[in-house]
Amino acid sequence: MMNPITKRIELSDGREITLETGKLAKQADGSVTLRVGDTFLLATVTAAKDATPGTDFMPLQVEYKEKYASAGRFPGGFLKREGRASDSEILTSRLIDRVLRPLFPGDYHADVFVNVILFSSDGEEMPDALAALAASAALAVSDIPFNGPISEVRVARINGKLVINPTFSELKKADLDLMVGATIDNIMMVEGEMNEVSEADMLEAIKFAHEEIKKQCQAQIELTEMVGKTVKREYNHEDNDEELKKLVWDKCYKPAYEAASSQNPNKHERLAAFENVLAKFLETIPEEELSAKAPLIKRYYHDLEKEAMRRSILDEGKRLDGRKTTEIRPIWSEVDFIPGPHGSALFTRGETQSLTTVTLGTKLDEKLVDDALLKSHDRFLLHYNFPPFSTGEARPQRGTGRREIGHGNLANRALKKMIPANYPYVIRIVSDILESNGSSSMATVCAGTLALMDAGVQIKKPVSGIAMGLISENKGLNYAILSDILGDEDHLGDMDFKVCGTKDGITAAQMDIKVDGLSYQILEEALAQAKSGREHILGKILETMTEPREDMKPHAPRIVSLDIPKDFIGAVIGPGGKIIQGIQEETGATITIEEINNMGHVEISATNKAAIDAALNKIKGIVSVPEVGEVYEATVRSVMPYGMFCEFLPGKDGLLHISEIDWQRLERVEDSGIKEGDKIQVKLIDVDPRSGKFKLSRKALLPRPERQDNNN
Repeated sequence: MMNPITKRIELSDGREITLETGKLAKQADGSVTLRVGDTFLLATVTAAKDATPGTDFMPLQVEYKEKYASAGRFPGGFLKREGRASDSEILTSRLIDRVLRPLFPGDYHADVFVNVILFSSDGEEMPDALAALAASAALAVSDIPFNGPISEVRVARINGKLVINPTFSELKKADLDLMVGATIDNIMMVEGEMNEVSEADMLEAIKFAHEEIKKQCQAQIELTEMVGKTVKREYNHEDNDEELKKLVWDKCYKPAYEAASSQNPNKHERLAAFENVLAKFLETIPEEELSAKAPLIKRYYHDLEKEAMRRSILDEGKRLDGRKTTEIRPIWSEVDFIPGPHGSALFTRGETQSLTTVTLGTKLDEKLVDDALLKSHDRFLLHYNFPPFSTGEARPQRGTGRREIGHGNLANRALKKMIPANYPYVIRIVSDILESNGSSSMATVCAGTLALMDAGVQIKKPVSGIAMGLISENKGLNYAILSDILGDEDHLGDMDFKVCGTKDGITAAQMDIKVDGLSYQILEEALAQAKSGREHILGKILETMTEPREDMKPHAPRIVSLDIPKDFIGAVIGPGGKIIQGIQEETGATITIEEINNMGHVEISATNKAAIDAALNKIKGIVSVPEVGEVYEATVRSVMPYGMFCEFLPGKDGLLHISEIDWQRLERVEDSGIKEGDKIQVKLIDVDPRSGKFKLSRKALLPRPERQDNNN
């Protein structure tokens, strides 16, 4: 066994990250283990030697996986083994991918596979904040071309202090939670959630995180030198024809620039104009040469089209649809758009449209989260769907993709902190994107706010979201910040920045930067411009609906909750669930009960008040302590020769002796005319101190007959 090579990185709080290579997975192109305490990750990277013919993009695939054994747990389900990636694993994979992808050479098209596996967890260190560092280190010790290294850290603000890579328990106290990815020189990616923080506070957190990242990048540079992988493999994944390239630019640039600066607000007409330029040029190519030259021509034209659109914006300030750089597209929205859901809203901004619904449920509708490191219940769900027809594509709709999970997660983070604490309902928001041309995730946030208010959810404040873009050159010396970007502006731009918040601060943000040399000054300007645009959009939302409805829709479930002494939980449930099931069958209400803070927390739900009241009365009866002298309405459960057994409180029976039925002496119980199932008024007259049995009286509630005078 060769001696492994180790590099240590000390965090500001004294914790130590250990990177090691040369011991595990040595047949991969690059392999590194990362350890902090008892948390242990293995990252590997492999790359094909050659690119697949015809590939003109970066075929990178990132997989992050958490083994259940890392936390000493068995996977759930029938097979008892790890299956498809969980949402949290997909989100972590996306965090790694988004910071790695822009740093591969633009002409490198070989398949690259990055795998990061969590093999051990101490339950405190958060591995998602370490995964990108491990992945970058694996690239650093390989010969795969990569313009890194990079690293990612989590920065949180806890009790007013910024902390790098907090533990699970520490993060619960944070009001700012950001993941920041960067090279030693530039910020590349930001994503997180906040509790209405200011733009200045967010920027301060990003700068604080970058200082830590610089140290981690420097350690990887030193690790590369220790391993001897400073020279990367040679490759040739593109064949070029410079003469043909010049011809494409000479013939197509001017008409493409005219199409870019035509300021046509219609997406499909703009697309057709660009396609027409290419089609006319292809007609000039001899038919016998076309099949060989077409792929190169299309690649050159793509680059030309991108440059034409960028120059139109930078040189003339002309956006594709004719707007100013700070201008927001027209917005209109409706609430109560469809009758079936408990809340609904239609939000349209330009050519982007979201139809969003809200469904309110009970505790039984909670989502069980059963990840390797987290087992919990989620009471606020947001699902985002992006069907192909939303962009006019003719292709089948498959299962939920990683992009949909990522966009839904961003909207979820933007809205969830506005739900009141201890809100009794489980909430599911579903955003179906019906049209898309730029930032459908931000349309989801806006539509989600309206749908929640339409459902009568008393949110703390309405939330809006906006997507920003950036076109820059000369390392940011010449740039344009774009508010409310189009899909094409996202594709051709150097930054995609989404920010959500209330009138008082940011609740969620996501930033992807695709260019070197973006200064903090530009970031500060972008944040300020985003705030202005976000406030404009919020104003448009409030024109449709100013505040939540006072009450929920008539068909929405009603929930009443109460806390009962812990000792009564068993009495409410009954043997084998008999009591609680009986109450549900009799009243039509749904009842859940759990122990919280040493009390029994009961939730009763139904679609009508009568059912809730009936169930509530029965439960209150069970937990009530019978008092001697109190009068109750009782139900006769059985008739015996010596009296009747009557249920005077749910689950509590007492004996109504034959002598206590009436003042008149009865020879038989049946002579009273009272039969099984009848309801009668009784008084609790005694409780046996030893047996706890209850003695009831009916005659005590009847007028006593006057005595007869025998001398008359």
